[in-house]
Amino acid sequence: MSAILSADDLNDFISPGVACIKPVETLPAAPAAASGSGVGPSASENEVFREDGNGAAGAPPAQISLTDCLACSGCVTSAEAVLVSLQSHAEVLRTLDAGPALQLVPSSSSSPSSLAYTVEGLDDPTRHLYVASVSPQTRANLAAACGPGVTEQQAGNMLEHLLAGPAGLRSAGTFGNGFTWVVDTNAAREATLVLGADEVLQQPLVRPPQDSLAVATTTTTTTPASAPRRPLLTSSCPGWVCYAEKTHPHVLRHLSQIKSPQALTGTLLKTTLSRTLGIPANRIWHVAVMPCFDKKLEASRAELTDGAWAAQDGLAAPAAAATAPVRDVDCVITSKEVLMLAASRGVDFFSLPKTRLQQPTSATSSSAAGSWSRSAGRLPFPDPILDRFLFPSRRRPPPDTAAGSSGGNLHFVLQSVLAQHPGATLHTARGRNVDVVEYSITAPNAPPNAPPLFKAARYYGFRNIQNLVRRLRPARPSRLPGGRPIGSARKLGGAAGNGASGAGAAGSGLDFAYVEVMACPGGCTNGGGQIKVDDAEVVARRDPSSVGEIATAAATAVQTTPGKPGPLEQKAWLAQIDEAYFSAGDESEDEMEGVVDRDGRDGQDRDPSASDTVDGISPSYVRATLAHWVRITGIDLQRLAYTTYREVVSDVGKAAKGGGDAAERVVQLAGKIGGGW
Repeated sequence: MSAILSADDLNDFISPGVACIKPVETLPAAPAAASGSGVGPSASENEVFREDGNGAAGAPPAQISLTDCLACSGCVTSAEAVLVSLQSHAEVLRTLDAGPALQLVPSSSSSPSSLAYTVEGLDDPTRHLYVASVSPQTRANLAAACGPGVTEQQAGNMLEHLLAGPAGLRSAGTFGNGFTWVVDTNAAREATLVLGADEVLQQPLVRPPQDSLAVATTTTTTTPASAPRRPLLTSSCPGWVCYAEKTHPHVLRHLSQIKSPQALTGTLLKTTLSRTLGIPANRIWHVAVMPCFDKKLEASRAELTDGAWAAQDGLAAPAAAATAPVRDVDCVITSKEVLMLAASRGVDFFSLPKTRLQQPTSATSSSAAGSWSRSAGRLPFPDPILDRFLFPSRRRPPPDTAAGSSGGNLHFVLQSVLAQHPGATLHTARGRNVDVVEYSITAPNAPPNAPPLFKAARYYGFRNIQNLVRRLRPARPSRLPGGRPIGSARKLGGAAGNGASGAGAAGSGLDFAYVEVMACPGGCTNGGGQIKVDDAEVVARRDPSSVGEIATAAATAVQTTPGKPGPLEQKAWLAQIDEAYFSAGDESEDEMEGVVDRDGRDGQDRDPSASDTVDGISPSYVRATLAHWVRITGIDLQRLAYTTYREVVSDVGKAAKGGGDAAERVVQLAGKIGGGW
């Protein structure tokens, strides 16, 4: 290990500060207590107190939201975010039991190609429309947890039965509520892959058609001032992004501005349903099922709310008038919390049907529309074009093992470069460990010493991220006249022959054009929210052959804690999850169920232009779908699909410019807005 690194550098834990920047609120109606208050000079030095010593007698516990902590960095970081219970399976149940759901009633003239809904219950502010999105890593983890013979597709069917079917959440609860639509985040992933490749290769982004609504199309392409600097770093991992914002702000200029699949799915659902159904965004409640606890952090970002895309006179006007911004993703639960969610409703998840959900997910008054929805297994999405995009008639092909288990951002970029240079050769070189891989693409018939057309890399795990950010650190100017800069930036990237790296890489110690960065070693299938190898609820359901394999690995592994799985045992379990992940999309499963084309469609909706297909994805089809999204919402793509990042600076423990300690500045800040937050 490098001398610069230590065990403390392998996570983003920040020791608790001496004070929280959010003071305890004292209500004006409460009488002041002369003594015995839990907030005052006699309290612990780690508590916030007012200078006058006044506080409410028997003050209630301070309510600090996850959003507050994201803007602080004084004590809570992504490593401790799991301690904040704002987003959990209990929050899902509480929301479902808060009131009846909005009912979507198809009109009598509805058909699969043209569907119109009437929304019942909009006059009741307690009623909401519930939608969910599920990641493929979660389905793979649940498939491995179910035991032998259960595929990723079958685990996804079981999860859909839990969220939307009559045998799941709808079977209990105050109002029998469930989720109207359960969306696969792979649809948004395809969009992020295409937009990400455009960003790397500096191609123009999607432009809406000439007959679209009035949209500021001047912002649908990135400008040199706003485009990230080379090397471009992926930003779909919230643990990595939060770590960079709090600890290494110098890398923020390198982060990709494309939203993650979770965030893009949330924006698409809320903007489209608001426009097509006339439901305010704050009445649409979206839960995402993800493999990572840090996805809860991502959902809490202020940049991922309706404030980023709401138009003054457009679809989000009702939501924009709310007292607080409306999140694109209201709640995130993990794979482990899926089992807790089912148990809380008295449902045995492992006993749910493994076939597709065939029951309609909402009551209908139209016999024709109701019959069609039953045959389709779900209610059609209000917009037919987006319905075909979110729910394609043919299952997506299984991911390539070379793409990794984190969405395949780097793999798609490499395949896009190879598609632009027929005959080019891709070279792969493993780095210092299995989680560091370097790639280079050379031109056809290039001499041995010729510079590559394109260079990229993959860095997984915080141990490797430390090395990456150190190489990206800006150089310090020399104090000697005419001296050379000190630091990584003096090691210039290869500007010549580096393809997309160019001059942008000349300011860093890397000659890569693109780097895929993920916080978890092994990728997203190894997320912190996944069901683990030693989970008591799934041990008995494992394949007997895999149990023997895991037991053998455990016997040879070095275990520091008795009974705790060793590294080899955990590796064997992760291999089972990866196997389920990479086998997803097998059409033989559709044939076993007697279904080849879903919803009676011919499958042409998913890939209308196979001539430009890259890694099973048609960029022209994705761009056309995004242009349609821009057209129906009236919002430009820059606000829909892109986001921003900001350095998080903590003032806790730092001396103020005007003097005074942290407690005094907290009191002054609180006094300006009436005594507290």
